[in-house]
Amino acid sequence: MPQNLRVASVNVNGIRAAARKGMLPWLETADVDVLTLQEVRGEAVHLADALPGWHVVNDEALAKGRAGVAIAAREPIEIWRVALGDGTLDSRGRWVEADIEVAGEKVTIVSAYVHTGEADTDKQVAKYAFLDAMEARMPMLGELALITGDLNVGHRELDIRNWRGNVKKAGFLPRERAYFDRFTGPEGEAVACTDGSTGTGLGWVDVGRRWAGEVDGPYSWWSNRGKAFDTDTGWRIDYHLASSALAERVVDYRVVRAPSWDTRWSDHAPVVADYAF
Repeated sequence: MPQNLRVASVNVNGIRAAARKGMLPWLETADVDVLTLQEVRGEAVHLADALPGWHVVNDEALAKGRAGVAIAAREPIEIWRVALGDGTLDSRGRWVEADIEVAGEKVTIVSAYVHTGEADTDKQVAKYAFLDAMEARMPMLGELALITGDLNVGHRELDIRNWRGNVKKAGFLPRERAYFDRFTGPEGEAVACTDGSTGTGLGWVDVGRRWAGEVDGPYSWWSNRGKAFDTDTGWRIDYHLASSALAERVVDYRVVRAPSWDTRWSDHAPVVADYAF
């Protein structure tokens, strides 16, 4: 009998706040095997309190109350890593990898939280440095690998409802989008990128876009300003990026949008996919 691995990823916007607002009741019915979290804004003890019975590995940001990533699993996680880049990059609280065994096969799962950035500032320089390190790391993750998380870039016009108003803003800058052109371009082939450059494709698959097709969204984040959630004026910035071999095993994908603004427990929606083994 095939075995499915269900992976959910969500930016919780603070693990303690999400727990207070109803994350656990959702999780109890979601039947998730692995949960990846971003913007934890807490310590290991806070994750343990919010996720009783789960096995959790995490990396905290140096500044308390900022960033933070974690991976929670039903079974113990024996091998995990947090290093990204050459040692000069500050990736604390933004990258954690775990090796998960499924039906005798190893799957490497990443929870990533890319910087928000800000055009023409040092914040954007830090974002590009992180994306550079991520691009260098991706080929090393193995045949069956999955990068999940809040990657803070809308790759295509389909990924942002108001894309015309954001072409000069962080999250939709041509240079940012070019990284995703290379991530998802055919492996080893020359890729014409959004910013006019030419790069080499890495062969990864944006599971959400492949599953949804050429449609607007489905969005995973909505600003708290105005009526963005009610009018579905959102951004698709939360991803499952799968290695080509793992992408062939996707059997379901969905963005779990809350039924109403006041029932949300984060400003991001969980992104869930099932992989067959």
